[in-house]
Amino acid sequence: MTAQSNRFKFTKTQIAALPSPEKGRATFYDEKVPKLAVRVTPTGTKTFYVVKRAGSEMVWLKLGTFPDMTVERAREDAEKALGEFTTDNNPAAIRRALKEELTVSEFFEKEYGPRHAKNLASWRTVDQQFRDYIKPVLGAKKLSAVERQQVARILSDLDKKGLAGSSVNKVRNLASGMYRLAIEWGFTDSNPVTGIRGRKGVKRDRFIQAVELPRFFAAVAAEENPDIRDYILLSLLAGARRSNVCEMRWEELSLDEGIWRIPKTKNDEPQNVTLAPEAVEILRSREGNKSEWVFPGTGKTGHLVEPKSGWKRVLDRDEITQLQARIRAAGGSFDWPAPLSKPAGHRGRIYERVETSLERARIIAEKIKVDTVGVRLPDLRLHDLRRTLGSWQAKTGASLVIIGKSLNHKSPSTTAIYARLDLDPVRDAVNTATSAMLEAGGFKGSTPAKDVA
Repeated sequence: MTAQSNRFKFTKTQIAALPSPEKGRATFYDEKVPKLAVRVTPTGTKTFYVVKRAGSEMVWLKLGTFPDMTVERAREDAEKALGEFTTDNNPAAIRRALKEELTVSEFFEKEYGPRHAKNLASWRTVDQQFRDYIKPVLGAKKLSAVERQQVARILSDLDKKGLAGSSVNKVRNLASGMYRLAIEWGFTDSNPVTGIRGRKGVKRDRFIQAVELPRFFAAVAAEENPDIRDYILLSLLAGARRSNVCEMRWEELSLDEGIWRIPKTKNDEPQNVTLAPEAVEILRSREGNKSEWVFPGTGKTGHLVEPKSGWKRVLDRDEITQLQARIRAAGGSFDWPAPLSKPAGHRGRIYERVETSLERARIIAEKIKVDTVGVRLPDLRLHDLRRTLGSWQAKTGASLVIIGKSLNHKSPSTTAIYARLDLDPVRDAVNTATSAMLEAGGFKGSTPAKDVA
């Protein structure tokens, strides 16, 4: 065998000496049985295949892995499989291989999820990414049939849709991680994501500014659903991740000590969250519910799962308030909330939906040419509440180490320092930042000050 040749007479010594490629997979063919191939992956795995066209498809029938399968045995099995081709366009070995190989969806649902991903704190997000982006294109394909250009097309389409680079990278990493484990567990021998570049991610730095806090707190206080109202305030005051707040249990809380012990976070590690007095006050107001969850829900999880609609309602309500003020200043008229006619026998007033009021306000503002710049809090997301606490800690003089400890950030350069910190300086930083935020927002006790617009 020359250095450049990919065809030589297979021997145990030569197969063992085959180098591993840096990426992708290297394929070599046997001179004695021309349809017998061995593929070598970057991890050093060497797998024997029979390569033969079956109808319109080129089929790679896996025989076994070297050295568990010897060269002699590989040749024997290859000859048997090739013999079937002489009597049948789709020999039994090929039919069996095609039938038994898992599709991408089957692997995700039967193997990747139960054996790996469902143990992750981010499982819900992983599952959604698969269902939304990977399954529609690749779900029905056999693992070995997925090609690099198909994965690249998925990512390219997400780029065109305007998905952030970091979000596109998460989809890429999910596909690559699935195939990495599929190779490790013996379901396939190559990763079609190898060689596909990652996207340049722009780190998000949005947080609620001092000038925005009064209107934000006023909109939250006006939210009629107490679960959503308390959820948003606790997410801000504790700086915790969305899923952790949704899954908060009473047994994890020590309100007298002001500590929330999260057993497992996104980092797969426990975390002690220090709770400011205002956060403790909110939690004590909820102690009457008889659920194990602080935010109980009606779904199968038993707790609140997705607060996005409530979050949108808060932002919509704030925009309505801003539009109403500008419409009146321009000499127009906009009544809100607008009462609706109620059904017979119904007690109390019924008001139009927030979405309806917002649409009506926008139409009136456009009709009388009201300047609408800044009427909506720009590009504010739920996760920005967590960043807001950290940003206000920095504003009030907390060190980066203290901020990292309070938010459970994990990095190689600070992990050792985190382990030596106790909660006292973290508590001081959180309390100071909380007080500063609430003061800037005109927040008094558990409700905004009455003079906040």
